[in-house]
Amino acid sequence: MKRWLSTLSLIVLIGHPLPLGRLPLQADELDCLTAEQQAEAQLDARLRQAADAALDRRRARYESLETPAQVQAYQQERRDFLVRQLGGFPQRVPLQPQTLGTIQADGYRIEKVIYTSRPNHHITANLYLPDSEQPVPGIVVSSGHSRTAKTADYNQRFGIMMAEQGMAAICFDPIGQGERAQIVDASGQPRFGGTTIEHSLMGVGSILVGRNTASYRIWDAMRSIDYLESRPEIDAKRIGMTGCSGGGTLTSYVMALDERVACAAPACYLTTFRELLETLGPQDAEQNIYGQLAFGLDQPDYVLLRAPRPTLISSTTDDFFPIEGSWDTFRQAKRVYGKLGRPEAIDLVEIEGNHGVKPQNLATIAHWMRRWLLDQDAPVAAVELATLPPEQLICTASGQVLTMPSERSVFDLNADYEAELAQRRARRWQTVSAEELTGRIRQRLGLDPDADPKPATIESLGRLTRDGYQIEKLLLRTAAGVPLPALRFQPPEPNGQVVLSLHDEGKRGGIEAGGLIERLLAEGPTVVTVDLSGQGETANEEVDPLLGRWKTYFLGYLMGKSLVGIRTADALASAASLAPSSSEGAEPAVQLIGTGQAGIVALHAAALEPGRFASVTLRDTPPDWASTLRQPVPTRQLESTVHGALELYDLPDLERLAGAIVRREGR
Repeated sequence: MKRWLSTLSLIVLIGHPLPLGRLPLQADELDCLTAEQQAEAQLDARLRQAADAALDRRRARYESLETPAQVQAYQQERRDFLVRQLGGFPQRVPLQPQTLGTIQADGYRIEKVIYTSRPNHHITANLYLPDSEQPVPGIVVSSGHSRTAKTADYNQRFGIMMAEQGMAAICFDPIGQGERAQIVDASGQPRFGGTTIEHSLMGVGSILVGRNTASYRIWDAMRSIDYLESRPEIDAKRIGMTGCSGGGTLTSYVMALDERVACAAPACYLTTFRELLETLGPQDAEQNIYGQLAFGLDQPDYVLLRAPRPTLISSTTDDFFPIEGSWDTFRQAKRVYGKLGRPEAIDLVEIEGNHGVKPQNLATIAHWMRRWLLDQDAPVAAVELATLPPEQLICTASGQVLTMPSERSVFDLNADYEAELAQRRARRWQTVSAEELTGRIRQRLGLDPDADPKPATIESLGRLTRDGYQIEKLLLRTAAGVPLPALRFQPPEPNGQVVLSLHDEGKRGGIEAGGLIERLLAEGPTVVTVDLSGQGETANEEVDPLLGRWKTYFLGYLMGKSLVGIRTADALASAASLAPSSSEGAEPAVQLIGTGQAGIVALHAAALEPGRFASVTLRDTPPDWASTLRQPVPTRQLESTVHGALELYDLPDLERLAGAIVRREGR
């Protein structure tokens, strides 16, 4: 068979042998779908429908809980799942605590402390200690998504309020915040103002090795409990935890997993995923656990997992985390706490206002902690508390832990773990058959085990004539009913070959005048471009310059699906509709091109069905995932991650499965 790709660079040099026209400039001229069809085709809509069905199943399971034994089984099942999805937790290492300064205030002091979370990975914190001769309860305060973290005014107020009420509080910097920026510039200072950006960029490598940004955040909080327990001023049996917004998220996770949290008060976070997905949609990397909705783990379960230990849900009326979901969570928890004989141990406070801890929220949280940790049930007054200038509370000399000798970032820790996984992968690929490995990859992608995907049906939607070629609008529909808009570019004298082009920009990728598509047409093949799921007309989200279509990605992630897996199924169905595979007795006629991150989809398709393609060309596609982990800013690579993929395979392993048909080139 003629291999046109080998002459592509020559075509670029000598010019086109046939005149090529200018492609349409109108934004909608190459649209294939009506507005109604676009609504049906959107990936988000399909994922939302699947999420709603999963949440319905989870609700039915919840409604079946009648006895304490059933509740306990439900708790264990979900706790085990949560730990497994986080990748487990490391062994504890010595805290090696340091106190780097003390500020004496009226009735309490603030210590500036550093302690170890993982080897050469440190936590900076402020410890608020009341003047007391007896051991006091200790409260972990988890910061929300503020760049200043522990020194932000609302976090200081948490610490001050607890200290003034006779309890200690440790307010620590989460990764990507405060003195723990994980992406810094040449001067050692935070590169990004937005902390959620850092969290999601850290999520790229964490996801690939089977962890999550939350894995690191949760462990930091558990180590902060370890630190409180190590202090003689604190009663280790009376530990509480609270935090606002992202701190409410972390409080919810830790209170569900760590039985040492005797009393909890997550603020401005808990709602239900149904309410959240109908309004804001998924949040940043650490607020989504892989496959949790498919498994049946909703936000109310964070409370149910700790029942019947005391828990207060702190909310505001006009929070962007919907208050309706907060009350649904409370009601679900109230019923379960009642079945366990402790209905008084769960409560909710709602104060008027927007997102944040209002003075009355804070006073109620303090009252809750005093009630359950000090056996004092007197109301606490809502007051405005004065805070210190943030610079007075800094622990490190430079203001950032990454300037400390031998400090390891999350990117470093993920890369270290990947090096271990690489050794395991090498052994596995030497001892396990290619057929079995291919099956495991299919399973990891969530694909049907059937090795021969059914072809998509093709519906013609009209043609556009251009100087030198025609453009036919198509609607491909997979056997699963997924609609994929496509364009078929037909040269005047087709040579019988078919090119399927996958591109980060969907079916419009490479169609500019003199671009990839026109260069291909000059050689004579028919070229088909397609909007894979979540691209072009099947997308309803703008592309973030760093994170791509991150909300769509995390919606799939919650359902245990990757965009790579979904799009690989699309690519295989599209290819099957264009030409038969060699297993059907015909020489494969489809020549596959993948440009950019879409090349990762093309490579998966080629590895799983190498007999379907005459050739596979990867243009500006990352060489592997392992090096992605070492990039401080893995731009637009979130969409191309597969949870835990590096536990099983890397991209070069896929090239090995695909064989000699794969080649790489630049644009």
